[in-house]
Amino acid sequence: MASGSSAVRPWRIGVLFSATGVTAAVETSQLGGTLLAIDEINEAGGVLGRPVEAVVYDPASEPRAYRRLAERLLTEDGVRLIFGGYMSSTRKAMLPVVEAHRGLLFYPTLYEGFEYSRHCVYTGAAPNQNSIQLANYLLSTCGNRFFMIGSDYVYPYESNRIMTDFVVQSRGTVLDEIYVPLGAGPAEFDRVMAKVQRAAPDVIFSTVVGADTATLYEAHHAAGLDAATLPIASLTTGEAEVAAMPAEVAAGHITAAPFFETLDTPAARRFVAAFKRRNGVHMPVTAAAEAAYFQVHLAMRALAAAGTDAPEPLLAQLGESAFDAPQGRVRIDGTNNHTYLRPRIARLDARGRFRVVWDAGAPVKPDPYCVAQSLSDWPADGRQIALS
Repeated sequence: MASGSSAVRPWRIGVLFSATGVTAAVETSQLGGTLLAIDEINEAGGVLGRPVEAVVYDPASEPRAYRRLAERLLTEDGVRLIFGGYMSSTRKAMLPVVEAHRGLLFYPTLYEGFEYSRHCVYTGAAPNQNSIQLANYLLSTCGNRFFMIGSDYVYPYESNRIMTDFVVQSRGTVLDEIYVPLGAGPAEFDRVMAKVQRAAPDVIFSTVVGADTATLYEAHHAAGLDAATLPIASLTTGEAEVAAMPAEVAAGHITAAPFFETLDTPAARRFVAAFKRRNGVHMPVTAAAEAAYFQVHLAMRALAAAGTDAPEPLLAQLGESAFDAPQGRVRIDGTNNHTYLRPRIARLDARGRFRVVWDAGAPVKPDPYCVAQSLSDWPADGRQIALS
């Protein structure tokens, strides 16, 4: 699968998003955002008069496949830049290969932070751009007794550790922390919900990912729990996951992200309309898709300025450029290869659509190691939004 003309030698980039497997729904949206950006760039004349061509593979949500295909892109396909990955386990599988072959990975997914690679550009939210804001919101509106449920891989463990730190800062309590295998069935989540009912928390913090998300929320609903009094709050539940569950199952639950499909700004509306024209009206537009979209534009602007797709000159230019993304203006912090992003918190309405209830009001400098973060930083900086 490729995008671009063969009339002149194209800039070839690698694209690794899963069309199959447990995280296929959200990764398909990331692929859609990536290819939309490439289409826009090529329609505008390409980069330095050369089209951009995507070399696309399906890693099927398997870390070993990501590693193998990243090596194939870098050694056989003549690619220097790779755009892809959702689960942290897939990023960690690709990075040693990308570093060994001196390539550059653009990773458009929120993650657990506490990582830096000269060969990776992180365009999803770091913990200081979603976790701390969500913790503050939940502690002030829901209560301080948390129950944590996650998928059994690296991101949920680390994300829950960070959230626990923020909860404890505010003298809150984590009542229990449970992990379920990827692909767990309804019976597994029914057992978890029985433990939730016994613990009687104020809020459930979920780091369950992919197709398992709908199973978790359906178990919550089937147990007779009410999102108005015991919501599931998550960083990993977006439009792709919500599309897999009935609206009444989704209603009332909470997510933090820099972008939602329902953002009512001219830039967001244009992006959503273009995304759906290209990928179909029923394709969810996720925060991960938005990051996948704007990172291509940022990368190609840097490539145009550098005159080459060699990672080092391109990285030097990345730190000097910005882009008016659908969420607002974004740019890369050249000191840590992470991105300035605008945190938002939204609650799902009765139709299963995200409605923003809190907005930071401006991009937040990425601090992937959370060295200068406090819950008290946020109440005055953000703004509460009343649901109509």
